[in-house]
Amino acid sequence: MDIQDKTVIGWREWVRMPALGQAEIKAKIDTGARTSALHAYFVEPFELDGRPWVRFGLHPRQKDTEVQIECEAPVIDQRRVTDSGGHAEMRYVIATTMVLGDQAFDAEVTLTDRENMLFRMLLGRGALKPRFLVDSDQSFLLGGSKFQPPGELNLS
Repeated sequence: MDIQDKTVIGWREWVRMPALGQAEIKAKIDTGARTSALHAYFVEPFELDGRPWVRFGLHPRQKDTEVQIECEAPVIDQRRVTDSGGHAEMRYVIATTMVLGDQAFDAEVTLTDRENMLFRMLLGRGALKPRFLVDSDQSFLLGGSKFQPPGELNLS
């Protein structure tokens, strides 16, 4: 894919994951992270048809624990992930479809407790390539604003 064919995104964008309850989540674009990370406030492994799955809760909005979505997904891996502070943990990895603007694509996502983090999701470079370029001086180039996902009505 040539550079002119790539979509330019800002350092934060709204991401929708149709298989995980259609929630729109404000994500920080993190080109330093290989894999994307999603906030999960509980993670329960189980088996379905002899395959490993995981059930987890998702709080899609920053600083909001009222909105809760319970999700289930097949586990594709478990990986040791080291965060930017140097702390390592084993995480479940799922694959899900993500939608950014008008592009839908599959990406790997690790599940971790991000309750005390500013963003409930980090979008890593594995999800970004080969389709996006990041303008680190911009935000929400694909729509929405700091407080509203794209398409959500402003009733105030």
